[in-house]
Amino acid sequence: MSDIEIHDDRDRGLLEARAGGARGEVVGRIQYFVLDEPRRALVAVHTVVEPAHEGKGIAGSLARELYAMAARETVAVAPLCSFVVTWAERHPGEAPAAPAELLAAAEAALAADPEKW
Repeated sequence: MSDIEIHDDRDRGLLEARAGGARGEVVGRIQYFVLDEPRRALVAVHTVVEPAHEGKGIAGSLARELYAMAARETVAVAPLCSFVVTWAERHPGEAPAAPAELLAAAEAALAADPEKW
């Protein structure tokens, strides 16, 4: 995984893992959106790792970086993606649990605008 770099494309709502640097091939990604109400949060919607790159820890590195980004921004993560939910359960020290009302708001925002992913 040493040649993998993770980059945030906030405008597109993508946290991307790239092989070979910033302009390299995208080998994995978490799609997310920013929730503003009831409080600001990063909402993880979907995680994908390209088949040739599975089993290399890329998805976990993406989840770890999503939570690190949230911590730097002092916002929560509201995981709707099943991978991120499971990763967070396995790493409670790195992934604070989101309050139920925040998860409900994230689900409602996604239902109201399916284009968010």
